[in-house]
Amino acid sequence: MEKLTYLPITLFLLLTISASSSSSAETPQTPQSVYEVFIQCLKQHTTNSSPTQLKNIVFSQTNVLFTSVLQNYIRNARFNTTSATKPLIIVTPLQESHVQGAVICAKNMSIQIKIRSGGHDYEGISYISKEPFILLDLFNLRNISVDMKQETAVVQAGAVLGEVYYKIWENSKVHGFPGGVCHSVGIGGTITGGGYGNLLRKYGLSVDRVIDAQIVDSQGRLLDRKSMGGDLFWAIRGGGGSSFGVVLSYTVKLVSVPETVTIFRVMKTLEENATDLVMQWQQVAPTTDDRLFMRLLLQPRNNTILVSVVALFLGGADEVVSIMEKEFPLLGLKKEDCNETSWIGSVIWWDNDQAFKNGAKPETLLDRNLNSARFLKRKSDYVQKPISKNDLELIWKKMIELRNIGLAFNPYGGKMANISSDATPFPHRAGNLFKVQYSVTWDDPSDFAAQNYTNEAKSLYSFMTPFVSQNPRSAFLNYRDLDIGINHFGNNSFEEGKVYGLKYFNNNFDRLVKIKTAVDPNNYFRNKQSIPVKM
Repeated sequence: MEKLTYLPITLFLLLTISASSSSSAETPQTPQSVYEVFIQCLKQHTTNSSPTQLKNIVFSQTNVLFTSVLQNYIRNARFNTTSATKPLIIVTPLQESHVQGAVICAKNMSIQIKIRSGGHDYEGISYISKEPFILLDLFNLRNISVDMKQETAVVQAGAVLGEVYYKIWENSKVHGFPGGVCHSVGIGGTITGGGYGNLLRKYGLSVDRVIDAQIVDSQGRLLDRKSMGGDLFWAIRGGGGSSFGVVLSYTVKLVSVPETVTIFRVMKTLEENATDLVMQWQQVAPTTDDRLFMRLLLQPRNNTILVSVVALFLGGADEVVSIMEKEFPLLGLKKEDCNETSWIGSVIWWDNDQAFKNGAKPETLLDRNLNSARFLKRKSDYVQKPISKNDLELIWKKMIELRNIGLAFNPYGGKMANISSDATPFPHRAGNLFKVQYSVTWDDPSDFAAQNYTNEAKSLYSFMTPFVSQNPRSAFLNYRDLDIGINHFGNNSFEEGKVYGLKYFNNNFDRLVKIKTAVDPNNYFRNKQSIPVKM
């Protein structure tokens, strides 16, 4: 056994410390005991921090702010309940050494760490666990530094996308970044899982623009790209950073955007020939000009299907109307359907079109929408062959029968088809026409409602089996789905990890396992769908 020479003996007696995070060492008996031991340890492993500052960033369950700090970044109300497991303490670091100390101390105490940046992980794995845990919430680490000479930005993991887009806009009206369209998503989560948005056909994914990073590893070391080595740097760009350590920041290359971009939304029902429109969309959306991203939204409404084409074009309205007349005539796009705006204007529109119509300013992107979660379930698929008209009609029938579940088709092609499937851990590149998101959201807090709505997602997912990728049936890590490969072989087993790992990472899974085993052999950084170790 390893002794803590820096702890008072009364505190030392509260815990048995093991050198391995996978051992059965006892932890302090109460959350308050954990807090006291942790604070004492943190004082020994941080720099430039007063005892008062440390107490202000560590919240025990008895702290009056504990509940609000926990709930602020819960983005799925399914996990914001009295019965949901709570962290023993919450740590909200202000500097790198706080993270290093937190990792060292939690590991010494044989207590798991959960890492949260924006809280948008759909299954709550960053703040839910069956085993005792400490929540490391990075929301204070939100600094963004833009260098226009180098066309780069250094972004801390706790920043959200809206803050990143706003900071870029402050520095340049002709630069952007290919991230998601929801402004409150945390950078730490979106980049470590791949990160995509409406610039992906022109510029690829968020991870494709990363040129450096900082991570705290399982030994508490602060590493950059050079010191972490090529393998680990590869792994945290799409392999799920929380499997390997605590990613503190990313350095990213910005992309060029024109002064004027065009946005539009065209909606049709089945009675307005929407099925033929979807057929044509499958041919056009993945192959058209790579400046054009056309998301397809499908939603059951009043015994029909409402089909919406939501688009961003990196250019003017006249040009995109001309392209659509030639390639996508069934859309019937007219100039009056289009809205020319700046790139930051398009960001606001995609995030909240009503706010855009009401004249929202870029500053609205800085609102983190704290403690505003609804109940939701999401799933994902990839489509590699066009779905036939007959099969689409079967899908419509199933969706109308289920009533609440919607689909989003996100086209690939363009830059996505020109990047190798092993350039980053994210493997879903050439050969995929579009990604599918299954989406159901509700407000009823009852268990009956939760079961009903989640069953809708599972039912449509099962129905779609013949129409999507096979061997493996692939999935998108950032649409985390615990229905995949869970409770088959036992929690955190290699066999279980292989089930979901192959779906998320395809042929890149084996390399991720090797890297994980090398950098975190005791599997300290783990969650329900982390990269497993193989001894």
